[in-house]
Parts: sequence; structure tokens; C-alpha cells
Amino acid sequence: MIRHAVAPGSGDPEHFRIGDCTTQRNLNDYGRTQARAIGLWLRTKGVQSARVYSSQWCRCIETAEQMNLGPVEELPALNSFYERPQDREPNITALRGFLARQSVEGSLIVLVTHFVTIAEVTGFGVSSGEGVLLKLEENGELATIQRLDFRP
Repeated sequence: MIRHAVAPGSGDPEHFRIGDCTTQRNLNDYGRTQARAIGLWLRTKGVQSARVYSSQWCRCIETAEQMNLGPVEELPALNSFYERPQDREPNITALRGFLARQSVEGSLIVLVTHFVTIAEVTGFGVSSGEGVLLKLEENGELATIQRLDFRP
């Protein structure tokens, strides 16, 4: 589970719309470089490809694409609820349901999401461009293995 790369600012403008990147906070050049570096770091650890899922926010989709680990599929359960507290429970329930349907023996899944989602799942937050290695247990629960530091 990876938080999107650096996108200056916090939250989103009032006129935010999913699918319209001109209404959102987006990656800057540093964020794009950071996202490519995350993909490179993962490849140096043996990850050549993965099933990649992303929040529908443009900064998450671009992070996932720049990592270059495979096709990116939007997963609304990964969407932010920072300014949408009413979405917290439905998103987390949907995310837990999605994960519960995955095989514990299956291929690596990379989830690109937001601070609030990672904090809700793990109990702690990470900075932009940082991540957490999780393991799906037989009972469908997630175990936090370690924080991921993508610096070389």
C-alpha cells in the first residue's frame, strides 16, 4: 500500500471532480520523479510486475502509472475520505471486501492511495511517496509487516 507521490498542498479544491485533473491537486515534477523511483526501488527488490490498483484521484493514478509495474486499474475503495468523512466507512468496508476476495497465494498487489486510507488500515500514516508492506492472512485480516522506505 503506497501513498501517492508528492503533490504540493493538502486536500483538494472545493470544485474537485473525479476524472478532471484540472480540478485536483496533482503531482509536481518532483512527485513524478519520486513515483518513477518507487517503481525502480521495487524492481531492485525483485518486483518486475504487479496487479496495480489506484484511487481515482489523478495524483494516485499518475503515481501508479509512473511506477511502471503494470496496467493500473481504478479502485474506488482506495479513494480519499479526508474531506468526505461520510465516505470513510463505505470505502474501508469496500476495501476490506476487495482484499478478502484475494488469494493469499496470489500475485503481488500494489495499492496506491491516500494518507487517510493507509492510516485507517494500519493505524499510522505515511508521508507522500512512502508505503507499507501488508500481508493478507488466511482469515482475511491484514498484518502490517513493515514500513517501506523507497530511498536507495
